[in-house]
Amino acid sequence: MREKDPAEAGEGIHYGWVLAVVVAVQFMVTLDASVVNVALAAMREDLGFTESGLLWVVNAYTLVFGGCLLLGGRIADLYGRRLVLWWGLGLFGLASLAGGLAQTPGQLVGARAVQGLGAAVLAPAALTIVTTCFPEGPARGKALAWWSAAGSAGGAAGVLIGGVLTEYLDWRWVLLINVPVVILAAVAGRMVPDGRPERRSRLDVGGALLATTGLAALVYGVGRTGEHPLSSPLTLGMLGAAVVLLAAFVWYESRAARNPLVRPGLFRHRVFSGANLTMLLLAAGQFASFYFVSLYLQRVLDYSPAVTGLAFIPFCVGFVTSAMLVGRVYPKTGPRVPAAVGAVVGALGLLWFSRIGADGTFLGTVLGPSLVTSLGIGACVVPLASAATTGIPPADAGMASGILNSAQQVGGSLGLAITVSVATGRTTTLTDRGDAPLEALNGGYGLALLAGAGLLAVAALLTAVLPGRTRPSSGAAAAGPEVESAPTSVS
Repeated sequence: MREKDPAEAGEGIHYGWVLAVVVAVQFMVTLDASVVNVALAAMREDLGFTESGLLWVVNAYTLVFGGCLLLGGRIADLYGRRLVLWWGLGLFGLASLAGGLAQTPGQLVGARAVQGLGAAVLAPAALTIVTTCFPEGPARGKALAWWSAAGSAGGAAGVLIGGVLTEYLDWRWVLLINVPVVILAAVAGRMVPDGRPERRSRLDVGGALLATTGLAALVYGVGRTGEHPLSSPLTLGMLGAAVVLLAAFVWYESRAARNPLVRPGLFRHRVFSGANLTMLLLAAGQFASFYFVSLYLQRVLDYSPAVTGLAFIPFCVGFVTSAMLVGRVYPKTGPRVPAAVGAVVGALGLLWFSRIGADGTFLGTVLGPSLVTSLGIGACVVPLASAATTGIPPADAGMASGILNSAQQVGGSLGLAITVSVATGRTTTLTDRGDAPLEALNGGYGLALLAGAGLLAVAALLTAVLPGRTRPSSGAAAAGPEVESAPTSVS
């Protein structure tokens, strides 16, 4: 039998240091998904990117990140939290340094791809550390609140930090700034419990290849719909490949795999499946709000990158405030009520945002809906993460974390694909009608934000499957799925 992990009993854990590592890692991973957006123009001018090639600065990160999350989560179960944390930090730090020193477009895109691989290892590891090191109840609620606040604020702060660094220093600093953070997190990572099983299962190589290529094809296919219509051979080919690969993955995991990358039994539990599907829709609406509000500020209101970043401060404030508040109350209320209320409030915020005008102002058009949207979305993440991970045996915590992170990443890609198509179609229609270019752009952005509100409204309906008031239990919580722990055959 496996010796008891000290984290399961809370023995000898420096909770403050562990939480600091989780916050730093989660903030950095989500920051780097958005921090390069306002630096793209400077990168193109400095390195000589083509317009289509420039998109790969973003796509290389998101494609590898989204494709490898399930693999990253399972590796954390098999090799231990601390070791995998160090692996991820090493990859991420070296890739950030290489990207910041890049002299050609190929070097920068390659560095971003390796960054994505490091992020795919780090993101599930961070959530696994929370769900296995912090005891269920108020302590875990507080830790999940900080994890959620760091992730949500990182996405919003990326625009601010990227704008300030690009305008006042150099675009290279949007990558180089990661290096000192990685070093500090690696040193503090010594405080994270090891968590390695006494006997290690074999890694499901076949499942890892199918899941990684299938998810990568899906993220790539839906991410290209902004440039290539859904009916184009490229888009259909990638989406078709994704369907075939993911179907093969499901068959392989349920029929052939000895030590599955994902245990099919997890998805038979209503709470686990509902929480992940709700997270997918929540991320779809959140990514759309970041993307189109940033475009509106820069292309319609003509804000500079730095001023655009400053305009995102209300998003950060709202996310952090609601995450911390919900982290205190959800252990008493259960996940359903805060997640439902948060999704409704977020949908109302995006509905308000959809009324943007070409003659808008920060105080009159941006501030109010920014606060409402971020307060709503920020209130959802903690209860959804809790519902998706409660009751999971420690040996499968990385698996559950990888699935939740995959739902978030794929949801964001799907949301962008849907809303970009909506915006492009609306802008084309208004242009053909004879509207001024600025009015046509504004109309497209407004309709896209309205579509984002619809996605959050559907997410609000799905929260009905989440448990209500938390029921105490011994061992795994009754609210979450209970699955067989990993086999312990020696590799």
